[in-house]
Amino acid sequence: MTASMAVADTPVEPSAAQRRGGKRRRWLPFSPWHLLLAPLALGFALPLLWLLLTSVMSDAEINRFPPALWPDGIDLGGYRYVLGNAMFPRWFANSFIVSSVAVASNLLLGALGGYAFARMRFAGSRLLLGLMLATMIIPFQLTMIPTFLVMKELGLIDTLGALIVPALVTPFAVFLFRQFFLSLPREMEEAAWIDGCSRLRVLVSIIMPLARPALATVAVLTFLATWNDLTWPLIAINHDTQYTLQLGLTTFQGQHHTRWSAVMAGNVLTVLPVLAAFLFAQKTFIQSLTSSGLKG
Repeated sequence: MTASMAVADTPVEPSAAQRRGGKRRRWLPFSPWHLLLAPLALGFALPLLWLLLTSVMSDAEINRFPPALWPDGIDLGGYRYVLGNAMFPRWFANSFIVSSVAVASNLLLGALGGYAFARMRFAGSRLLLGLMLATMIIPFQLTMIPTFLVMKELGLIDTLGALIVPALVTPFAVFLFRQFFLSLPREMEEAAWIDGCSRLRVLVSIIMPLARPALATVAVLTFLATWNDLTWPLIAINHDTQYTLQLGLTTFQGQHHTRWSAVMAGNVLTVLPVLAAFLFAQKTFIQSLTSSGLKG
């Protein structure tokens, strides 16, 4: 008893690595990597900061030479002009509808397809997976005319349906779900099968609650792709009431190129939903990228 107490009371000498780490922490209160990452983060944030500051300047301040780096006061005239005199709210609603439907369908169909490729073996499954992934390297410029002809035959041109149908499910969503499902142990599913659960019940009740990182990643990337898309709406939409936000903002910028405060205000309103979506899912987004990997 006395010997054990003596051993417990004996101070443990720190290792050389621990001593070096303690000296580094005393010399620098943060990781040395922050010295590199902080300027990079500032470089990425500067355009957004400049966009925000310019949106609250008056047109006279924006057109001043040399340009003003800081507004003399907060002028919301650009925001009032955008929200009151343009079809901006309608374009915002169109983009929100298209992006929301695309996100929901990719989560549903992508999860079903990814689970089938990850857990079910059927004739030609690997060949079908390879063909599906091969479509990811085909440039959109090669498929936009066939897609346009298909949408025309369906009678969807100049409607939001022409923007929604091609984005209902993407190969990337199926692939990402497959990779994530492969990283999950099969024992949980086998236990559920023994209890009499079907594959669909296992997917909904057991797998999907564990797939929140993959769900968040697919949701964020799909939202970014559909919200920021300009090329396909420019081809498929003709009437201004069906414009998405990106297409409407491009037209608005061309028509009102002298109202730079309104143009900057419109860009700020366009960027805000994207930033909010990423910040909301940032933790699970990074977790999915670090955990799913590229397991075969």
